[in-house]
Amino acid sequence: MKVHLLPAITVFTAFCWTTAAQAENLEHTRQLMDTKQCEQCDLSQAGLVYADLIGANLNQANLVQANLSRANLSSANLSGANLAGAVLFNANLSGADLQNADLRNADLRGAILSGANIEGAKLEGANFMQAVGLPTQIATPENLYTWGLAEAKRGDFRGAIENYNQAIGQNANFAHAYLARGISRMRLGDDTGAIVDAQRAGELYAAQGDAEGQQAVTQFIAGVQASEETAKERARIANGGSSGGGNFLNFLGSAVGLVLQLFLQGGAGQFGL
Repeated sequence: MKVHLLPAITVFTAFCWTTAAQAENLEHTRQLMDTKQCEQCDLSQAGLVYADLIGANLNQANLVQANLSRANLSSANLSGANLAGAVLFNANLSGADLQNADLRNADLRGAILSGANIEGAKLEGANFMQAVGLPTQIATPENLYTWGLAEAKRGDFRGAIENYNQAIGQNANFAHAYLARGISRMRLGDDTGAIVDAQRAGELYAAQGDAEGQQAVTQFIAGVQASEETAKERARIANGGSSGGGNFLNFLGSAVGLVLQLFLQGGAGQFGL
């Protein structure tokens, strides 16, 4: 199953109490909190942050744009529920039944999904970044790679590498993931590891006949090496040496750095980023 994710980082949507009180069905909300039995209830835009809904029956309930951030929905029955656009940020959905649920454009960042049943669920646009216990049909190499890019874009290069590691663990021939991991390693100061990853990506691009990928690898390695030479040049100048070719190396490093920034930000669409 191919899951289309929200681009970059989804902005957390906060519903103020006044708006929620006007929009949600308060009778159904009270029924849910009192009995945990709310089959086919109208809970659209309900404010259920931190709600204790362990084992709740929400079969075919309308939870469109409901705020269930950090709610405990472990073992809950959400089969056929409409959760389109719902906020489930850091929610506990372990063991929940989400069969045939509508999770399109839902925010599931950091959610716990261990043992959850998502068979037949609609997942287009859902954001599963940093979710725990993802079913295999969600945690694909492509999705892990995409989440890694998003982590790198916001400056969390270690988090990005964790995602790339998992993507490579599932697909050892995933050239993009090797090159992206090399970029993150370079940003963390691990130039040796960065070049090793880039060289591996280059080998895979060559085997796959991807000339553009090979060109990106060449530019990246040149940038890393130029950066290393620039650092040496600066150290030599600080110790009284002449400037030599430092200006050129600075220029080369900056130019390649700009290419890499575009690469991370999705400007190099031809590489599938």
